[in-house]
Amino acid sequence: MSTVNFFDEPSEGTEHAAVCPMTLVPSRPILQPGRNCWRLVPADKASALIDGEEYFTQLEAALRRAKRSIMIIGWDFDGSIRLRPDIAPEASPPLGSLLRSLVEEKPDLEIRILVWSVAVVHAPGAPGPLIFGAEWQNHPRLQLRLDKHHPLYAAHHQKIVCIDDSLAFVGGMDLTVRRWDTRDHSCDNPYRLREDGTIYDPVHDVQIVVTGPAAHSISELACDRWRIATGEEIQLRSQPEQEPWPLDLCPHFSNVPVAISRTYPAWGRQSAVQEAAALNLDALSAARHSIYIEAQYMTAPCIGDVLERQLARPDGPEIVVIQTHESHGWAEKRVMGTNRDRLIRRLRKADRYDRLRVYYPVVPAANSFCQVLIHSKLIIVDDVFLRIGSSNLNNRSIGLDTECDLAIEANNDAMRRTIVDLRNRLLGEHLNVSPDILSRAIDEEGGSLIAAVERLNVNDRRLHLFDAMFDEGPAEPAVGTSLLDPLEPFEPLWFLKRT
Repeated sequence: MSTVNFFDEPSEGTEHAAVCPMTLVPSRPILQPGRNCWRLVPADKASALIDGEEYFTQLEAALRRAKRSIMIIGWDFDGSIRLRPDIAPEASPPLGSLLRSLVEEKPDLEIRILVWSVAVVHAPGAPGPLIFGAEWQNHPRLQLRLDKHHPLYAAHHQKIVCIDDSLAFVGGMDLTVRRWDTRDHSCDNPYRLREDGTIYDPVHDVQIVVTGPAAHSISELACDRWRIATGEEIQLRSQPEQEPWPLDLCPHFSNVPVAISRTYPAWGRQSAVQEAAALNLDALSAARHSIYIEAQYMTAPCIGDVLERQLARPDGPEIVVIQTHESHGWAEKRVMGTNRDRLIRRLRKADRYDRLRVYYPVVPAANSFCQVLIHSKLIIVDDVFLRIGSSNLNNRSIGLDTECDLAIEANNDAMRRTIVDLRNRLLGEHLNVSPDILSRAIDEEGGSLIAAVERLNVNDRRLHLFDAMFDEGPAEPAVGTSLLDPLEPFEPLWFLKRT
């Protein structure tokens, strides 16, 4: 088995200084191993999973089919959640209890869960079981460990689940509280409950599932992260013992190359890796007709640089961005919300050809509406490029946090149709129209994504423009950004690094 040694010197082109990487407009293909991805490996099958209900349903079915290994890597984890809260608890018990029952039923099964150490004070899940353990964890073949291998203020932000080294889920969703939702995102869904019984805001997210060699490589990456965090070596199996693909899931792609892109901060003997940031910039630079982004945070100045250059081109692409409107917590509002608005103003001023729209989605409520929190980290460029992962478009996801993204680049007409269909499903969800209606509107509007959105944006469930698309205000990053959204680890704390 080959291993991922984060302490080795990266191959030429993979090591970046811990600053926002620059990019030139790349020639196709976009995906370039050694520059913007770690590996480009085939997936026997791949599908995007839209929103928590679809992901968690497919995940629970896959967990139940596991024979030898389950590896969960996350920013947060809460064993009290139910993956299917809309059915009876007997059919879908709390996740911790489900995992415990699986290791008891299957004598060859081992389960490992690795969680960012600072989740115990920063993340929304219950901290007690992460620190002190819980009854469901009391089994020799079930381990939950905290990942402490990161610089101060950095986050382990990957969201990965690997099953039997042959099926892997990657994306924006942790297995924690306030992640489950249906595609209708109704304000009063009785199954979308906080710990105190109140209903949390609707939330939209995307995950991708792959099988074949791509899944094996993701398992390799996850096992090496476990080794770095815990010291335990894990031997991967070279061949799957079963066809792991979910039985009722129709694959979007078959026999498709999948790029795996990573972010690691420079820390001790670990070199900085910024493949995910390079991938984002290369893909955005390559756009010719349209850019569709769903982002929890979009604040990084280098993302603004690329989009500004595209808007300045007379023949540049249309850019449609869907973001979270109201951030939670002081730091998010002070930096992420403020810098989001400042970047929107910067791009609006560069939009001399009227090709930019930045929206947030809302759904109707009694006498009003409520926002849909956008937690997805997705980029679709033209009909050729799809990226789903954990990386936000902010500074810390470029050089401070640990991230993992997957990308697919179309090389035939069927793949291009699939990418466009996925974009239309996502955008149609926010407009409350079917993908077919959106597709026809785009055709009738001469291929304009923006014109089609404005034509169809008439339902109660709709997209609202951010105020920063109209108002006056600063367009430069806010004071304090370098402290609250840094690009790299704080060098004054060098003495805390592992040696």
